[in-house]
Amino acid sequence: MLATTVIQNGAKKEHTMLVLHGVFGRGRNWSSVAKQVVARRPDWALHLVDLRLHGDSLAMTPPHTIRAAASDLVALTEAQELTIDGVLGHSLGGKVALALADAWQDRPLQVWLIDSTPEVRAPAGDAWDMLGRVRSLAPAFASREEAIGALEASGCSRGVAGWMATNLEARDGKLVWRLDFDAIESLLRDFYAADLWHVLESPSSRHDIQIVKAEESETLSAPAVERLTAATQASDHVHLHHVPGGHWLNTDNPSALVDLLSALL
Repeated sequence: MLATTVIQNGAKKEHTMLVLHGVFGRGRNWSSVAKQVVARRPDWALHLVDLRLHGDSLAMTPPHTIRAAASDLVALTEAQELTIDGVLGHSLGGKVALALADAWQDRPLQVWLIDSTPEVRAPAGDAWDMLGRVRSLAPAFASREEAIGALEASGCSRGVAGWMATNLEARDGKLVWRLDFDAIESLLRDFYAADLWHVLESPSSRHDIQIVKAEESETLSAPAVERLTAATQASDHVHLHHVPGGHWLNTDNPSALVDLLSALL
């Protein structure tokens, strides 16, 4: 079962949203944004999910695919008897959100894609580069600072290195990675290979889809942005927002995300 953290404000909750992080992350990466949203929208509860192979959801069986990750969410909601009104996904989590929306075509659902893409592309970019970096490093470290220094030396910024180092755990007097990078590679390869354009270009009449493009990120290619713009013109159910900031908008420009979510949920 997937691990979750629930953020809600008192007993006024009427709606429930799943929040899905990106690769190498975990649900609590979105805690600050979630707390600000529910402070302004106490009618919503946000469930911050640790996706398969991440956080406290490590013991998951193959295949490690986007659709398997969406099936995990279905199992979670059924086990907890949750009625889901919305799903928000960042990066990798965005494609999982699209796969869930595809499975729930007949349900009313808000879908939020935060700097994610429905397109097929060759494996590349920051997440793919990070996979190569961690594999090039020693398998264990004497301290968190040693790990951060090694990541910085491999090309990471200090901030990204510190964030990635949250995936270390103590074992036999050393710090080692908690993550199964071979399994994550399988999940990433499927992320790049999965084509989910139809969810946006032929949207369910019961869905409302909000796409947030980080202006300083290249996660969404120029042709993809053109295609998304056409999708918004073809359907009242698809909306595109351009927000200043880099790929990690939850840390780069959280106030813009909080404003959008608070206004449109």
